[in-house]
Amino acid sequence: MKRRFEIGILYSRSGNYRLVSDACRKGALSAIADVNADPASPVALAPVDYDPQGNADGYAAGCAEILQKSSARHIIGCITSWSRKEVIPVLERSGGTLWYACPYEGFETSDHVVYMHACPNQQLLPLFSHVVPRFGANGFLLGSNYIWGWEMNRVARDLIADAGGEVRGERYLPLGETDVARLIEEIRATRPGFVFNNLIGSSSYAFLRAYAELGRTDGHFLPQNCPVISCNLTECELEAIGAAGKGHLSAGPYFHEPRGDDRGGYRPRSSFEAAAYASVRVLAEILADNPDAGWEDLPAAFAERRFETPFGATAIDPRTQHATLPVVIGRIEDDGFRIVSRKTDVAPDPYLSRYDRAAQFGEARLRVVAP
Repeated sequence: MKRRFEIGILYSRSGNYRLVSDACRKGALSAIADVNADPASPVALAPVDYDPQGNADGYAAGCAEILQKSSARHIIGCITSWSRKEVIPVLERSGGTLWYACPYEGFETSDHVVYMHACPNQQLLPLFSHVVPRFGANGFLLGSNYIWGWEMNRVARDLIADAGGEVRGERYLPLGETDVARLIEEIRATRPGFVFNNLIGSSSYAFLRAYAELGRTDGHFLPQNCPVISCNLTECELEAIGAAGKGHLSAGPYFHEPRGDDRGGYRPRSSFEAAAYASVRVLAEILADNPDAGWEDLPAAFAERRFETPFGATAIDPRTQHATLPVVIGRIEDDGFRIVSRKTDVAPDPYLSRYDRAAQFGEARLRVVAP
């Protein structure tokens, strides 16, 4: 007889980042179905689904409702860092745990959050290590005007300086803004070696379409000469971007490979789907061992243990509750990504405490300054 557990699902089904949210929700619900269908699993999971309807203020309310009106103590959810930070105080007051399945900007740990997607040393640093030797260190930084864009670009500024380059421009758009004409003109004028794109949703799609048109009129901005690089672009958004994405680069822990390892039969279509799926499967294993497991029990549950996930055998650091993950860089080709670089088992370093500029970009070069 399986023991039944309610778990929260906190993803919006509308709004600017609906495609990402849909991918995460699909991964979580697919994992619930697989756990429930597995005769060897002693647990059965029942989703408690709450839709914030694309409203950032709705996540804290949704988190509170799940924790107050159901038996759920664990929630799979949130897309933006804004929404994640909104729910943490609710989790602290109510004793809940958020399993977060999206890349984020680092510089955070919470006893009430398990970070199942990549932090900067697992996406931003290796992406710059790949790009700078090939396209130079001069970058133009874009972002949606909230935490993800601000913080990712803050780290990017430091990396560009460490690599001996310069930031040719740094611009932000309100969430959902699709008027990108000014951005395109500034990029055309400053001629960077790459564009680091932290726009999200419809803003990103509009920019990539406009950038593709720029490349058709000026060959410097073709992807083989000046690529757009991202740490949050996956397969789940390629249909919305269309041909405009072809040739550009993204980094993450997983890209769908048509002839890759099935890893137990489930083949997520994106890293968002994979991380949400992994969150549920890891949680199910923990509940199977300790049906009363709450946030305070997680460090012991993670210690010296690996869990089977779509990323492979996955360890979770009991101190920071961040996952050890592969680092994969892909180039958009047709309706998917072609893998151009892969590393396995990259331990999380959310505060970049182990960052070494010389190891990343080589020894600094002295410059002669004329008197």
